[in-house]
Amino acid sequence: MKNDLKSVINYLKEQRGSDFSGYRTSMIERRVNQRLSAVSCKTYPEYLHHLKKQPGELDHLIDVLTINVSRFFRDTLAFEYIADRVLPEIVYQKKNTADPSLRIWSAGCSMGEEPYSIAILINELFEKEEMEIDINLFATDIDIRILKKAEKAIYPFESIKNVKYRLLKEYFVPKGKSFRLIPKIKDMVTFSCYDLLDNRSYAPPESVFGSFDMVFCKNVLIYFNAEYQDLIIGKLYRSLGKGGYLVLGEAEVPSIKYQRRFKKVNTYCHIYQKSKR
Repeated sequence: MKNDLKSVINYLKEQRGSDFSGYRTSMIERRVNQRLSAVSCKTYPEYLHHLKKQPGELDHLIDVLTINVSRFFRDTLAFEYIADRVLPEIVYQKKNTADPSLRIWSAGCSMGEEPYSIAILINELFEKEEMEIDINLFATDIDIRILKKAEKAIYPFESIKNVKYRLLKEYFVPKGKSFRLIPKIKDMVTFSCYDLLDNRSYAPPESVFGSFDMVFCKNVLIYFNAEYQDLIIGKLYRSLGKGGYLVLGEAEVPSIKYQRRFKKVNTYCHIYQKSKR
């Protein structure tokens, strides 16, 4: 990364604690340049000076650097497989334990579509089977402003276009041209700000400890270089309990160092299971 650009990224880390140094340089340049153009700056040093004079610009910079593109049940096949095979298997095993609880983490949750999709699947399963198991569903993102939107749980049609009609009628209430998620599902998710590159922990502090049954980290790794992909996969591996599942995006696989520690459970979906040993 060029020194002038690095100075901008370092300043962002100093001021907001958000570390984007592991992102691919080409992506960083492209997105920071969008902000240079927006505020009529011609060079990175000039933009850094602007950041120091206009602290509010930091919010715009974070917005452009974080990838907040999502929708409910994105990658439909993966969610169908999770609903049909993975969740029932996890839950049935939990029923026979002394302290049955379901622990799931959505890492890089954006506006909440992913964790809320998971919550709907869990609710569907529990109502069908009449189950009583504690649910701990954590969702994290590096962008505080996008998390506030996630907590409101109000979405445009673009976000819900993959939702089946029955589920749309049952779990959403029309609000003008938008759709509001019902409180029952909204209240199942705990949102918090968390940086996947934070080396002080391997799981969100709100979760107290890892031992997750399933971790979703979809379309996050593709924006990082190989070194940081390795760091993130290592953290996710450590956060999973024995036999836990890791769900990645369609273009993502565990880093080379960890490929033998995960078994792909389905030919068509990027869902991997941690060794049970």
